[in-house]
Amino acid sequence: MVGPSRRQLLMGAAAAVALRPFAAAAQAPLRIEITDGVIEPMPFAIPAFVQEGGDGELARDVTRIVRDNLVNTGLFREIPPSAHIGRVTNLDAPVQFSDWRAISAQALVTGAARSNGNTVSVRFRLWDVAAQSPVGEGLQFDGPRETWRRMGHKVADAVYSRLTGEGGYFDSRVAFVAESGPKNARVKQLSVMDQDGANVRVLTDGGTLVLAPRLSRSADRLLYTSYQGGQPRVVLMDAPSGQRRVLESIRGMSFAPTFSPDGRRAVYSASEGGATNIFTIDLGSGATTRLTQSSTIDTAPSYSPDASQIVFESDRGGTQQLYVMAAGGGEARRISFGEGRYATPVWSPRGDLVAFTKMVGGRFHIGVMRLDGSGERLLTASYLDEGPTWAPNGRVLMFYRETPGETGGPRLHSVDVTGRNLRPIPTQGFASDPSWSGLLS
Repeated sequence: MVGPSRRQLLMGAAAAVALRPFAAAAQAPLRIEITDGVIEPMPFAIPAFVQEGGDGELARDVTRIVRDNLVNTGLFREIPPSAHIGRVTNLDAPVQFSDWRAISAQALVTGAARSNGNTVSVRFRLWDVAAQSPVGEGLQFDGPRETWRRMGHKVADAVYSRLTGEGGYFDSRVAFVAESGPKNARVKQLSVMDQDGANVRVLTDGGTLVLAPRLSRSADRLLYTSYQGGQPRVVLMDAPSGQRRVLESIRGMSFAPTFSPDGRRAVYSASEGGATNIFTIDLGSGATTRLTQSSTIDTAPSYSPDASQIVFESDRGGTQQLYVMAAGGGEARRISFGEGRYATPVWSPRGDLVAFTKMVGGRFHIGVMRLDGSGERLLTASYLDEGPTWAPNGRVLMFYRETPGETGGPRLHSVDVTGRNLRPIPTQGFASDPSWSGLLS
Protein backbone atom coordinates (compact mmCIF):
# COMPACT_ATOMS: atom_id res chain seq x y z
CA MET A 1 0.00 0.00 0.00
CA VAL A 2 1.33 3.43 -0.86
CA GLY A 3 1.47 5.77 2.16
CA PRO A 4 0.24 9.38 2.23
CA SER A 5 2.30 11.94 0.37
CA ARG A 6 4.20 14.71 2.13
CA ARG A 7 1.61 17.17 0.79
CA GLN A 8 -1.22 15.17 2.31
CA LEU A 9 0.58 14.88 5.65
CA LEU A 10 1.38 18.58 5.88
CA MET A 11 -1.92 19.98 4.72
CA GLY A 12 -4.33 17.34 5.93
CA ALA A 13 -4.90 16.10 2.37
CA ALA A 14 -6.66 19.36 1.62
CA ALA A 15 -7.73 18.50 -1.91
CA ALA A 16 -8.54 14.83 -1.47
CA VAL A 17 -12.15 14.75 -0.27
CA ALA A 18 -15.05 14.38 -2.69
CA LEU A 19 -18.67 15.25 -1.85
CA ARG A 20 -21.97 14.18 -3.35
CA PRO A 21 -25.65 14.23 -2.31
CA PHE A 22 -27.25 10.84 -1.75
CA ALA A 23 -30.90 11.78 -1.14
CA ALA A 24 -33.11 14.70 -2.15
CA ALA A 25 -35.23 16.44 0.50
CA ALA A 26 -36.96 19.75 1.13
CA GLN A 27 -35.37 22.35 3.37
CA ALA A 28 -36.98 22.36 6.82
CA PRO A 29 -37.38 25.56 8.90
CA LEU A 30 -35.28 24.52 11.92
CA ARG A 31 -32.79 27.34 12.53
CA ILE A 32 -30.87 28.93 15.39
CA GLU A 33 -30.58 32.70 15.17
CA ILE A 34 -27.24 34.23 16.14
CA THR A 35 -27.71 37.63 17.79
CA ASP A 36 -25.83 39.80 20.27
CA GLY A 37 -28.15 38.67 23.05
CA VAL A 38 -27.84 35.65 25.30
CA ILE A 39 -28.28 32.43 23.38
CA GLU A 40 -29.68 29.26 24.87
CA PRO A 41 -27.70 26.55 23.07
CA MET A 42 -29.79 24.35 20.81
CA PRO A 43 -30.09 20.82 22.22
CA PHE A 44 -29.10 18.21 19.64
CA ALA A 45 -28.49 14.48 19.60
CA ILE A 46 -25.79 12.73 17.64
CA PRO A 47 -25.93 8.96 18.14
CA ALA A 48 -22.75 7.11 17.19
CA PHE A 49 -22.43 6.89 13.43
CA VAL A 50 -23.10 3.46 12.01
CA GLN A 51 -20.01 1.50 10.99
CA GLU A 52 -20.97 -0.01 7.63
CA GLY A 53 -17.73 -1.84 6.98
CA GLY A 54 -14.07 -1.90 7.84
CA ASP A 55 -12.45 -0.46 10.96
CA GLY A 56 -14.98 -0.09 13.77
CA GLU A 57 -13.17 2.91 15.25
CA LEU A 58 -13.68 5.11 12.18
CA ALA A 59 -17.39 5.81 12.78
CA ARG A 60 -16.77 6.53 16.46
CA ASP A 61 -13.92 8.95 15.70
CA VAL A 62 -15.86 10.83 13.01
CA THR A 63 -18.84 11.16 15.40
CA ARG A 64 -16.53 12.67 18.01
CA ILE A 65 -15.15 15.25 15.55
CA VAL A 66 -18.64 16.37 14.50
CA ARG A 67 -19.89 16.55 18.08
CA ASP A 68 -16.87 18.48 19.39
CA ASN A 69 -16.94 20.98 16.50
CA LEU A 70 -20.59 21.81 17.14
CA VAL A 71 -20.35 21.94 20.94
CA ASN A 72 -17.25 24.14 20.85
CA THR A 73 -19.19 26.91 19.08
CA GLY A 74 -21.25 27.49 22.21
CA LEU A 75 -24.37 27.48 20.04
CA PHE A 76 -25.25 23.81 20.51
CA ARG A 77 -25.69 21.55 23.53
CA GLU A 78 -25.26 17.83 23.09
CA ILE A 79 -27.76 15.53 24.74
CA PRO A 80 -25.46 12.79 26.05
CA PRO A 81 -25.74 9.27 24.63
CA SER A 82 -26.63 7.96 28.09
CA ALA A 83 -29.95 9.86 27.80
CA HIS A 84 -30.81 8.48 24.35
CA ILE A 85 -33.89 6.29 24.13
CA GLY A 86 -33.63 5.52 20.43
CA ARG A 87 -30.77 3.80 18.67
CA VAL A 88 -29.60 4.17 15.07
CA THR A 89 -28.24 0.97 13.57
CA ASN A 90 -29.14 1.60 9.94
CA LEU A 91 -28.86 5.06 8.40
CA ASP A 92 -31.56 4.27 5.84
CA ALA A 93 -34.16 3.04 8.36
CA PRO A 94 -37.05 5.37 9.34
CA VAL A 95 -36.31 7.68 12.27
CA GLN A 96 -38.41 7.14 15.40
CA PHE A 97 -38.91 10.83 16.14
CA SER A 98 -40.89 10.18 19.34
CA ASP A 99 -37.73 8.77 20.95
CA TRP A 100 -35.84 11.99 20.25
CA ARG A 101 -38.70 14.32 21.20
CA ALA A 102 -38.89 12.56 24.54
CA ILE A 103 -35.38 13.75 25.42
CA SER A 104 -36.03 17.30 24.09
CA ALA A 105 -33.72 17.09 21.09
CA GLN A 106 -34.46 19.80 18.54
CA ALA A 107 -31.96 18.56 15.96
CA LEU A 108 -30.77 15.03 15.23
CA VAL A 109 -27.59 14.17 13.33
CA THR A 110 -27.31 10.63 11.99
CA GLY A 111 -24.49 9.20 9.95
CA ALA A 112 -22.55 6.20 8.76
CA ALA A 113 -18.92 5.50 7.91
CA ARG A 114 -17.31 2.89 5.72
CA SER A 115 -13.67 2.05 5.13
CA ASN A 116 -12.30 -0.18 2.42
CA GLY A 117 -8.52 -0.40 2.37
CA ASN A 118 -7.28 3.17 1.97
CA THR A 119 -10.70 4.56 0.97
CA VAL A 120 -13.17 6.08 3.41
CA SER A 121 -16.79 7.18 2.94
CA VAL A 122 -18.91 9.15 5.41
CA ARG A 123 -22.65 9.81 4.98
CA PHE A 124 -24.87 11.95 7.17
CA ARG A 125 -28.38 13.36 7.52
CA LEU A 126 -29.72 16.23 9.63
CA TRP A 127 -33.26 16.06 11.02
CA ASP A 128 -35.73 18.58 12.47
CA VAL A 129 -37.19 16.52 15.31
CA ALA A 130 -40.28 18.68 15.88
CA ALA A 131 -41.16 18.80 12.18
CA GLN A 132 -40.18 15.14 11.72
CA SER A 133 -38.43 16.03 8.50
CA PRO A 134 -34.91 16.27 7.07
CA VAL A 135 -33.05 19.59 6.97
CA GLY A 136 -31.54 19.64 3.49
CA GLU A 137 -30.39 16.60 1.61
CA GLY A 138 -28.06 13.91 2.85
CA LEU A 139 -24.42 14.24 1.82
CA GLN A 140 -21.60 11.79 1.34
CA PHE A 141 -17.86 12.47 1.52
CA ASP A 142 -15.35 10.11 -0.06
CA GLY A 143 -11.56 10.15 0.04
CA PRO A 144 -8.32 8.54 1.21
CA ARG A 145 -8.21 7.26 4.76
CA GLU A 146 -5.89 10.02 5.95
CA THR A 147 -8.65 12.56 5.23
CA TRP A 148 -11.06 11.12 7.81
CA ARG A 149 -10.72 14.13 10.14
CA ARG A 150 -11.58 16.46 7.26
CA MET A 151 -14.73 14.44 6.62
CA GLY A 152 -15.81 15.00 10.21
CA HIS A 153 -15.13 18.72 9.85
CA LYS A 154 -17.09 18.86 6.60
CA VAL A 155 -20.11 17.14 8.19
CA ALA A 156 -19.95 19.64 11.06
CA ASP A 157 -19.69 22.55 8.60
CA ALA A 158 -22.79 21.36 6.76
CA VAL A 159 -24.78 20.94 10.00
CA TYR A 160 -23.62 24.33 11.31
CA SER A 161 -24.53 26.10 8.07
CA ARG A 162 -28.00 24.54 7.88
CA LEU A 163 -28.81 25.38 11.48
CA THR A 164 -27.40 28.92 11.57
CA GLY A 165 -27.53 30.16 7.98
CA GLU A 166 -23.84 31.08 8.34
CA GLY A 167 -20.89 29.69 6.43
CA GLY A 168 -18.89 26.93 8.08
CA TYR A 169 -15.32 27.18 9.36
CA PHE A 170 -14.33 23.79 10.77
CA ASP A 171 -12.59 22.45 7.66
CA SER A 172 -9.73 24.92 7.84
CA ARG A 173 -6.12 25.22 8.99
CA VAL A 174 -4.28 27.59 11.31
CA ALA A 175 -0.61 28.56 11.18
CA PHE A 176 1.03 29.56 14.46
CA VAL A 177 4.33 29.78 16.30
CA ALA A 178 4.91 26.85 18.64
CA GLU A 179 7.04 27.96 21.60
CA SER A 180 9.08 25.85 24.00
CA GLY A 181 11.90 26.23 26.49
CA PRO A 182 12.57 28.78 29.24
CA LYS A 183 11.13 32.26 28.97
CA ASN A 184 14.52 33.89 28.41
CA ALA A 185 15.53 31.43 25.67
CA ARG A 186 12.29 30.47 23.97
CA VAL A 187 12.53 28.25 20.87
CA LYS A 188 9.98 29.27 18.21
CA GLN A 189 8.89 26.98 15.38
CA LEU A 190 6.42 27.60 12.56
CA SER A 191 3.60 25.08 12.71
CA VAL A 192 0.21 24.40 11.15
CA MET A 193 -2.77 22.55 12.59
CA ASP A 194 -6.46 21.93 12.13
CA GLN A 195 -8.57 24.74 13.57
CA ASP A 196 -9.40 22.59 16.61
CA GLY A 197 -5.73 22.16 17.59
CA ALA A 198 -5.28 18.66 16.17
CA ASN A 199 -3.13 17.32 13.34
CA VAL A 200 -0.13 19.57 14.08
CA ARG A 201 2.76 19.72 11.62
CA VAL A 202 6.00 21.53 12.54
CA LEU A 203 7.58 23.32 9.57
CA THR A 204 10.82 24.81 10.96
CA ASP A 205 13.51 23.48 13.31
CA GLY A 206 13.63 26.39 15.74
CA GLY A 207 17.22 27.31 14.90
CA THR A 208 16.17 30.75 13.66
CA LEU A 209 13.77 33.20 15.28
CA VAL A 210 10.50 33.28 13.31
CA LEU A 211 7.52 35.57 13.87
CA ALA A 212 4.04 36.38 12.58
CA PRO A 213 3.24 33.62 10.09
CA ARG A 214 0.43 34.41 7.68
CA LEU A 215 -1.30 31.52 5.96
CA SER A 216 -2.73 31.78 2.46
CA ARG A 217 -6.45 31.22 2.02
CA SER A 218 -5.77 27.83 0.44
CA ALA A 219 -3.39 26.88 3.32
CA ASP A 220 -0.60 25.88 0.94
CA ARG A 221 1.79 28.82 1.49
CA LEU A 222 3.02 30.91 4.39
CA LEU A 223 4.57 34.33 4.69
CA TYR A 224 6.54 35.05 7.85
CA THR A 225 9.34 37.14 9.36
CA SER A 226 12.70 35.40 9.81
CA TYR A 227 15.75 36.67 11.68
CA GLN A 228 18.16 34.39 9.86
CA GLY A 229 21.16 36.58 9.10
CA GLY A 230 20.49 38.85 12.07
CA GLN A 231 17.81 41.21 10.80
CA PRO A 232 14.12 40.68 10.01
CA ARG A 233 13.37 39.56 6.46
CA VAL A 234 10.15 38.40 4.78
CA VAL A 235 10.16 34.74 3.75
CA LEU A 236 7.71 32.84 1.53
CA MET A 237 7.29 29.12 2.26
CA ASP A 238 5.58 26.39 0.28
CA ALA A 239 3.95 24.48 3.12
CA PRO A 240 3.64 21.03 1.48
CA SER A 241 7.31 20.84 0.44
CA GLY A 242 8.83 23.07 3.11
CA GLN A 243 10.75 24.98 0.44
CA ARG A 244 11.28 28.63 1.28
CA ARG A 245 12.81 31.73 -0.20
CA VAL A 246 13.69 35.14 1.17
CA LEU A 247 11.98 37.84 -0.85
CA GLU A 248 15.27 39.36 -1.99
CA SER A 249 13.79 42.32 -3.84
CA ILE A 250 12.59 43.74 -0.52
CA ARG A 251 15.13 46.23 0.85
CA GLY A 252 15.88 47.02 4.47
CA MET A 253 14.40 45.36 7.54
CA SER A 254 11.05 43.90 6.50
CA PHE A 255 8.28 42.35 8.54
CA ALA A 256 4.50 41.97 9.08
CA PRO A 257 3.73 40.39 5.68
CA THR A 258 0.31 39.15 4.63
CA PHE A 259 -1.20 37.79 1.42
CA SER A 260 -3.60 39.59 -0.86
CA PRO A 261 -6.94 37.74 -1.14
CA ASP A 262 -5.94 36.15 -4.46
CA GLY A 263 -2.52 35.14 -3.11
CA ARG A 264 -0.60 36.79 -5.94
CA ARG A 265 0.74 39.69 -3.93
CA ALA A 266 1.78 40.48 -0.40
CA VAL A 267 1.67 43.67 1.61
CA TYR A 268 4.34 44.25 4.27
CA SER A 269 6.27 46.86 6.26
CA ALA A 270 9.91 47.86 5.78
CA SER A 271 12.12 50.17 7.83
CA GLU A 272 14.72 52.50 6.39
CA GLY A 273 16.21 55.70 7.78
CA GLY A 274 14.22 55.62 11.00
CA ALA A 275 10.82 55.40 9.30
CA THR A 276 8.61 52.38 8.63
CA ASN A 277 6.41 52.32 5.55
CA ILE A 278 4.05 49.92 3.80
CA PHE A 279 4.88 48.24 0.50
CA THR A 280 3.42 45.60 -1.78
CA ILE A 281 5.29 42.91 -3.69
CA ASP A 282 4.22 40.83 -6.66
CA LEU A 283 5.11 37.31 -5.50
CA GLY A 284 5.71 36.17 -9.08
CA SER A 285 7.90 38.93 -10.49
CA GLY A 286 9.27 40.33 -7.24
CA ALA A 287 8.30 43.89 -8.22
CA THR A 288 7.69 46.13 -5.19
CA THR A 289 5.59 49.27 -4.80
CA ARG A 290 5.72 51.74 -1.93
CA LEU A 291 2.27 52.67 -0.62
CA THR A 292 2.96 55.14 2.22
CA GLN A 293 5.40 58.06 2.47
CA SER A 294 5.55 58.41 6.23
CA SER A 295 8.38 59.65 8.44
CA THR A 296 6.86 57.73 11.37
CA ILE A 297 5.77 54.09 11.73
CA ASP A 298 3.16 52.50 9.42
CA THR A 299 2.83 48.75 9.91
CA ALA A 300 0.59 45.66 10.32
CA PRO A 301 -1.27 46.03 6.99
CA SER A 302 -4.28 43.86 6.08
CA TYR A 303 -6.27 43.72 2.83
CA SER A 304 -10.03 44.05 2.55
CA PRO A 305 -11.70 40.90 1.13
CA ASP A 306 -12.08 42.52 -2.30
CA ALA A 307 -8.46 43.74 -2.23
CA SER A 308 -9.52 47.33 -2.85
CA GLN A 309 -8.37 48.74 0.51
CA ILE A 310 -5.79 48.18 3.24
CA VAL A 311 -6.16 48.76 6.98
CA PHE A 312 -2.99 49.38 9.00
CA GLU A 313 -1.69 50.84 12.24
CA SER A 314 0.28 54.08 12.41
CA ASP A 315 1.54 56.62 14.93
CA ARG A 316 1.47 59.41 12.33
CA GLY A 317 -1.09 61.30 14.41
CA GLY A 318 0.99 61.08 17.59
CA THR A 319 -0.58 57.93 19.02
CA GLN A 320 -0.93 54.37 17.73
CA GLN A 321 -4.20 54.29 15.74
CA LEU A 322 -5.87 52.48 12.83
CA TYR A 323 -6.10 53.87 9.30
CA VAL A 324 -7.61 52.76 5.98
CA MET A 325 -6.26 53.62 2.53
CA ALA A 326 -6.77 52.45 -1.05
CA ALA A 327 -4.84 49.32 -1.99
CA GLY A 328 -2.75 51.39 -4.38
CA GLY A 329 -1.77 53.89 -1.68
CA GLY A 330 -2.74 57.52 -1.29
CA GLU A 331 -4.48 59.44 1.44
CA ALA A 332 -5.42 57.44 4.53
CA ARG A 333 -8.33 58.05 6.87
CA ARG A 334 -8.26 57.33 10.56
CA ILE A 335 -10.96 54.95 11.84
CA SER A 336 -10.09 54.49 15.56
CA PHE A 337 -10.97 57.20 18.04
CA GLY A 338 -11.33 55.54 21.44
CA GLU A 339 -9.02 55.75 24.42
CA GLY A 340 -5.75 53.86 24.35
CA ARG A 341 -3.62 52.47 21.53
CA TYR A 342 -4.74 50.25 18.65
CA ALA A 343 -2.66 47.62 16.82
CA THR A 344 -2.66 44.51 14.59
CA PRO A 345 -5.82 45.27 12.56
CA VAL A 346 -7.28 42.43 10.48
CA TRP A 347 -10.15 42.83 8.01
CA SER A 348 -13.07 40.43 8.39
CA PRO A 349 -13.69 37.98 5.52
CA ARG A 350 -17.20 39.45 5.36
CA GLY A 351 -15.79 42.92 4.83
CA ASP A 352 -17.94 44.50 7.53
CA LEU A 353 -15.59 44.65 10.54
CA VAL A 354 -11.97 45.12 11.50
CA ALA A 355 -10.55 43.19 14.46
CA PHE A 356 -7.71 44.70 16.45
CA THR A 357 -5.61 44.63 19.61
CA LYS A 358 -6.26 47.50 22.03
CA MET A 359 -4.10 48.62 24.94
CA VAL A 360 -5.85 50.82 27.52
CA GLY A 361 -5.67 51.21 31.27
CA GLY A 362 -2.91 48.62 31.66
CA ARG A 363 -5.01 45.90 30.02
CA PHE A 364 -5.01 44.38 26.56
CA HIS A 365 -8.16 43.62 24.61
CA ILE A 366 -9.25 41.98 21.37
CA GLY A 367 -11.96 44.10 19.78
CA VAL A 368 -13.90 44.76 16.60
CA MET A 369 -15.26 47.90 14.94
CA ARG A 370 -17.03 48.89 11.75
CA LEU A 371 -15.11 50.45 8.89
CA ASP A 372 -16.16 53.96 9.85
CA GLY A 373 -14.93 53.41 13.42
CA SER A 374 -18.41 53.03 14.89
CA GLY A 375 -19.69 50.08 16.89
CA GLU A 376 -16.41 49.43 18.69
CA ARG A 377 -16.79 46.37 20.90
CA LEU A 378 -14.12 44.86 23.17
CA LEU A 379 -14.45 41.07 23.28
CA THR A 380 -11.69 40.14 25.75
CA ALA A 381 -9.54 41.63 28.51
CA SER A 382 -6.38 40.29 30.14
CA TYR A 383 -2.75 40.92 31.04
CA LEU A 384 -1.89 40.49 27.33
CA ASP A 385 -4.26 39.54 24.50
CA GLU A 386 -2.87 40.07 21.00
CA GLY A 387 -2.82 39.04 17.35
CA PRO A 388 -6.44 38.38 16.25
CA THR A 389 -7.18 36.33 13.15
CA TRP A 390 -10.60 35.63 11.58
CA ALA A 391 -12.31 32.31 10.96
CA PRO A 392 -13.30 31.88 7.30
CA ASN A 393 -16.93 32.79 8.03
CA GLY A 394 -16.17 36.00 9.95
CA ARG A 395 -18.00 34.78 13.08
CA VAL A 396 -15.07 33.69 15.29
CA LEU A 397 -11.68 35.17 16.17
CA MET A 398 -8.56 33.36 17.33
CA PHE A 399 -5.78 35.17 19.21
CA TYR A 400 -3.08 34.51 21.78
CA ARG A 401 -3.16 35.30 25.50
CA GLU A 402 0.07 35.67 27.44
CA THR A 403 0.20 34.85 31.15
CA PRO A 404 2.69 36.71 33.37
CA GLY A 405 5.47 35.38 35.56
CA GLU A 406 8.48 33.17 35.10
CA THR A 407 6.38 30.18 34.09
CA GLY A 408 3.93 32.18 31.99
CA GLY A 409 3.63 32.07 28.23
CA PRO A 410 1.25 32.47 25.31
CA ARG A 411 -1.73 30.21 24.61
CA LEU A 412 -4.19 30.31 21.74
CA HIS A 413 -7.83 31.18 22.43
CA SER A 414 -10.96 31.79 20.39
CA VAL A 415 -13.97 34.01 20.96
CA ASP A 416 -17.23 34.60 19.12
CA VAL A 417 -17.54 37.99 17.42
CA THR A 418 -20.27 38.89 19.92
CA GLY A 419 -17.86 38.32 22.83
CA ARG A 420 -19.30 34.97 23.95
CA ASN A 421 -17.73 31.55 24.19
CA LEU A 422 -14.15 32.49 25.08
CA ARG A 423 -12.24 29.20 25.09
CA PRO A 424 -8.64 27.92 24.87
CA ILE A 425 -7.43 26.08 21.79
CA PRO A 426 -5.56 22.94 22.87
CA THR A 427 -1.89 22.88 21.87
CA GLN A 428 0.92 20.75 23.25
CA GLY A 429 2.84 23.75 24.55
CA PHE A 430 2.91 27.51 24.33
CA ALA A 431 1.64 28.98 21.06
CA SER A 432 1.34 32.47 19.57
CA ASP A 433 0.66 34.43 16.37
CA PRO A 434 -2.24 32.42 14.90
CA SER A 435 -3.29 32.87 11.26
CA TRP A 436 -6.46 31.23 9.95
CA SER A 437 -6.75 29.89 6.38
CA GLY A 438 -9.87 30.04 4.29
CA LEU A 439 -12.34 27.17 4.15
CA LEU A 440 -10.61 24.33 2.32
CA SER A 441 -12.04 23.01 -0.92
